[in-house]
Amino acid sequence: MNDTVDNLVVEHLKRFQAGQDRIERKMEEMTRRLSNLEAGQASIIQHLGHLASADAQQQLASDGFDQRLERIERRLELA
Repeated sequence: MNDTVDNLVVEHLKRFQAGQDRIERKMEEMTRRLSNLEAGQASIIQHLGHLASADAQQQLASDGFDQRLERIERRLELA
């Protein structure tokens, strides 16, 4: 009887260990996936920063063209 109880306890412990192993593997997978998502998000944020910088540079160039056009119009007395 005692031997049967011991075997039953050992079997339950093995099942618990197997379940815990599955949970740990799943957590490791989730951690890797989350890290990949965070890296992707950082890349997107960096790309948005580059786009904002390019937009600012184009705006500066456009402002310069506007100023030059105004000076030309004044010299030609078009305005």
